[in-house]
Amino acid sequence: MRTVGVDLAAGAPGTALAEIVWADGAARLTRLEIGVQDADIVAFVGSGEAWLGVDCPLGWPDAFVDFVRAHQSAGEPELGPVEGHAEWRRPLVYRHTDHVVRERIGRWPLSVSTDRLGVTALRGAGLLRRLAEAGVGVDRAAEGRLFEVYPGGSLRLWGFDTTGYRVDADRRAILLDALRERAPWFDVGGFAPLAIRKADAFDAVVAALATRAGALGLFARPAPEVLAVARREGWVVLPSGPLEGLMAGA
Repeated sequence: MRTVGVDLAAGAPGTALAEIVWADGAARLTRLEIGVQDADIVAFVGSGEAWLGVDCPLGWPDAFVDFVRAHQSAGEPELGPVEGHAEWRRPLVYRHTDHVVRERIGRWPLSVSTDRLGVTALRGAGLLRRLAEAGVGVDRAAEGRLFEVYPGGSLRLWGFDTTGYRVDADRRAILLDALRERAPWFDVGGFAPLAIRKADAFDAVVAALATRAGALGLFARPAPEVLAVARREGWVVLPSGPLEGLMAGA
């Protein structure tokens, strides 16, 4: 099995891609690079039966989309009352899957509709279209070979201390050592210096690990009553088992 993790940014300079090959009781990091273009991702994933995990929201909250559409129609009655408090805004700010993430890890993820993450999501929408045009199955509800993943959330669920790792290379070095100690079957090869030096590269590696959980079905799928919503808004694949469970069948 090949799992590909992409830490997507608004442009190529902040985008990283990692590939892990799972075979013979081991997982080997075979590729890690930064400065990745959409065309590179599509060509790489389309070249074989790879599973792809993207660290980027795959959609926007339904309530936010409806609100913007109503507002754009010059405030027709269907816009409804507009309030300024947090409770009123929350359905516009967070997707259904974001609420599930908060329940699992105890904190809100970034909002795709009100944070700078939305700029990355614009690129993500284009990437989804390019993947579909290349024949890669695109299902935002995690029912195909494409998953929305959350590296930081995955690490926390696996029991790692993620304090400051995005901004501190020393913290990434400590975290990588802890990861390798817990997973001696994971061979990072000569890519450790890049993963430590660049947070985007580190997250791409974790995204590829989390993608394995998606490929094995080791995550909570959308309940039937929210499946249609997940197909529009996206669904975050958070591992439901221990890190060691990723080796099943390898």
